[in-house]
Amino acid sequence: MNGMTTLSPSGFLRIGESDLEYRMLGPSPQDAPTIVMLHEGLGSAALWGDFPEKLQAATGAGVFVYSRAGYGNSSPVELPRPLDYMHSEALDVLPKLLDQIGFRRGLLLGHSDGGSIAAIYAGGVADHRLDGIVLMAPHFVVEDVSVASISEIKTSYETTDLKQKLARWHKDVDNAFYGWNGAWLDPEFRSWDISDSLAYIRVPIALIQGESDQYGTVRQVEIAQEECYCPVEVTLIKGAGHSPHRDAAAQTVNAISEFASALLQAEGSHGRAIRAGLR
Repeated sequence: MNGMTTLSPSGFLRIGESDLEYRMLGPSPQDAPTIVMLHEGLGSAALWGDFPEKLQAATGAGVFVYSRAGYGNSSPVELPRPLDYMHSEALDVLPKLLDQIGFRRGLLLGHSDGGSIAAIYAGGVADHRLDGIVLMAPHFVVEDVSVASISEIKTSYETTDLKQKLARWHKDVDNAFYGWNGAWLDPEFRSWDISDSLAYIRVPIALIQGESDQYGTVRQVEIAQEECYCPVEVTLIKGAGHSPHRDAAAQTVNAISEFASALLQAEGSHGRAIRAGLR
């Protein structure tokens, strides 16, 4: 497949050595701006549920959802994952994927690990096609609360029916779980820090954080506000945990669609004009 090929509603993309499953909702990247969704550390294309449909209906943009290698029905990965796996996803895999789907302009929307990957990409790749990024519960540094919760979920995975529940969403559930869990619980991962990437982002950011997030605190928001030179719109959602798109779907869709409308629904020159002041 090349950048000019029309995407089927679902299928697989060959990126490097991996086959990555995807879904394409709404207009194709050739016909409209596209929101590319990057899932959480235990997520997949299917685990987003109907949130991509809600987002597509609210924004009118095309919505592209995929499972990274090791997740969903995509190819498994070799374990243990390297501790810089999010950098590899952002700087090696994602550029190839965007080119292959024919991405012309739009947003990256990332949740948790996916938010971190989106931030690394926006800070590390000067992509003129990118109008902005949406970060839901992203991680920029490793907090004690993150490690504690990730340690607890390992116990749950090994002693409760959590493994069976996750197996609905991943064809190789151990590959998905231990690839993520093993990296985050590696003592050397405590020094993981992508806050430097934030200073290089030159597009607006919408940051959405649940006030009851069990995997991260408002410190992540503060880091973005301290390090970014670009506009940062923050939405704190009372009562929401680590997955605001599940805990408060309507409020989350509204925050994203308002952000997207200023950047995507106007003519392309309008979005460029908004960003011109950032450079």
